[in-house]
Amino acid sequence: MTTMTRQDFRFAERLRVRWSEIDAQQIVFNGHYLNYFDLAVGAYWRALALPYTDTMAALGGDLFVRKATLEYLGSARYDEQLEVGVRCARIGNSSMQIIGAVFRGQQLLVHGELIYVFADPLTQVPMPIPRQLRAVMSDFEAGQNIVEVKLGNWAELGGHAREIRQQVFIDEQKIPAELEWDSEDARCMHAVAFNRFGRALATGRLMEHVPGVAKIGRMAVMRNLRGSHIGRDLLEALMSQARREGYREAVLHAQQSAAGFYARAGFVQRGPSFEELGIAHVEMVCLL
Repeated sequence: MTTMTRQDFRFAERLRVRWSEIDAQQIVFNGHYLNYFDLAVGAYWRALALPYTDTMAALGGDLFVRKATLEYLGSARYDEQLEVGVRCARIGNSSMQIIGAVFRGQQLLVHGELIYVFADPLTQVPMPIPRQLRAVMSDFEAGQNIVEVKLGNWAELGGHAREIRQQVFIDEQKIPAELEWDSEDARCMHAVAFNRFGRALATGRLMEHVPGVAKIGRMAVMRNLRGSHIGRDLLEALMSQARREGYREAVLHAQQSAAGFYARAGFVQRGPSFEELGIAHVEMVCLL
């Protein structure tokens, strides 16, 4: 009998059972649990701050499922909230063992094992798992931080910040380039979050709004890393810098869709929503 608990997993993805996932017995059809594990493994890569497709391309390989086993202890039902825990239990020469478990609260419903093999993406011939990937996964499971936020001026970090803001604000949100770039960049403190592969994933900047009040702006996270902890790490780095500089309050103009993210970090809305660059915004403040 397994004694696996929710606390055995540093990472878990939350989901809610959909109507299309239940069967004639009014419980989740057994095959859907593999889909749950697949969703959670995708989120696990985000937690590792590794954009999966780009990372595998850089490593010259890919991960293929060699074996998948499940053991059913209980059943989930429509509209229940579940947590799907994922952890890397073992890394061999060319394979790794991923353990998954589905919890309803603290109750273990299903657990399983996924064996992945790192191989050539064309021939599927196994290759040794790269040292750098081993280190990221091992360090994450050991509780270490796998994202580094660097602070600096535009000369130091502008190249990385520009690339992220180009993709997020100009290419994705269609903000005119002439409105994105301004003279403030030259005098701001910039923050850029990097993963263990040295790839820039998120950026933001800090400047004085009025004496005693700092303004945080140009917060951007690469699309395939949103929903992870990276944005929060970046925001906390900027807020910590503002405290070190003696500011008593931080203010920002949040896009309406991101207001919840800032609220969870301690910001509160001040005043009604307004339009900025064609996008609905709200002003939010936080005492430092």
